[in-house]
Amino acid sequence: MLSFLDTYSGYNHIRMYHPDKDKTTFMTERSNYRYQVMSFGLKNAGATNQRLMDKIFHELLGKTMKVYVHDMVVKLVKAEKHAAVLEVVFARVKRHEMCLNPEKCFFRVRGGKFLGFMIS
Repeated sequence: MLSFLDTYSGYNHIRMYHPDKDKTTFMTERSNYRYQVMSFGLKNAGATNQRLMDKIFHELLGKTMKVYVHDMVVKLVKAEKHAAVLEVVFARVKRHEMCLNPEKCFFRVRGGKFLGFMIS
């Protein structure tokens, strides 16, 4: 049994390290701005997002879950355990204020696409 989850704009949920905010400053005709959260265009944004996801789901990774940047798959054989693991995943998603994309989330399916590959 598989469940596929996809988060919206994962980078924009990561707060910038305060001393680095000034490094993201840009000017317009009206004012100066700086990013408060991680911007998609920053060089290490992908690696930083992956480290955060690894930290959030560390005890589930490799056992019942796989995560790559913003794509997640939960895999278990028994339906009861699958539901329990999904509860843990949803609690962590909520605690870290991530948003799931309902159009790309599929629950309790036998197979599907993950990172461009069909898995079952």
